[in-house]
Amino acid sequence: MSTEPASKAIALRGSTDHVVEFFGYAVNSVLYQRGVYPPESFERKSKYGIGVMVTSEPKLREYLVNVLERVDQWLMESDLRKLVLVLADARTGATVERWAFDVQTDGSKTRRDGENAGDANGEETMKTEKTEKEIMQEIQAIIRQITASVSFLPLLDRECAFELLAYTDKESATPDECEESDPKYVRDGVEMRLRSFSTKIHKIEAGVSYKTDDA
Repeated sequence: MSTEPASKAIALRGSTDHVVEFFGYAVNSVLYQRGVYPPESFERKSKYGIGVMVTSEPKLREYLVNVLERVDQWLMESDLRKLVLVLADARTGATVERWAFDVQTDGSKTRRDGENAGDANGEETMKTEKTEKEIMQEIQAIIRQITASVSFLPLLDRECAFELLAYTDKESATPDECEESDPKYVRDGVEMRLRSFSTKIHKIEAGVSYKTDDA
């Protein structure tokens, strides 16, 4: 039986729901905006006060549901440090874009690429109470940035595949359905930081690395 205070458990459950839901819409938005899947395999849905595109392709939906269920477990156990969406050249396997979502959990520190899960970078933890409306507005701002990404990201003039990478605590066991992977960085790429959002439990900082036309 868990000894975690009821109020803390409830807050963690609600915050985790927000983060998992955001990840789902963010991944769908990137896959749509970057043309990884054909536009006709997406349908428009109203969320966060804006229109978002969500896949209607059965196999992709099933895959994302399974991934997000695992992400939910990691978040509830405070094990998830980063979720990364990699877009790679389907022919060569070279990474062309890398969308990273850093996860900072109440009382912990954000872990950056290349750092051990137990290392802290000295950033402050979240202490400010947030209203539901404020959280939704912050999430909306990130989704809007993803939607607008086509205005600054290079054209993907090749067939691309995607992969989701999860960074967890070193103590966290690797699930049977997952396998170890290298970071899949963008070689000689450019990095752009996006907006962030936070609940009183989690803070998510987003960014994208991409290969320029002359790289």
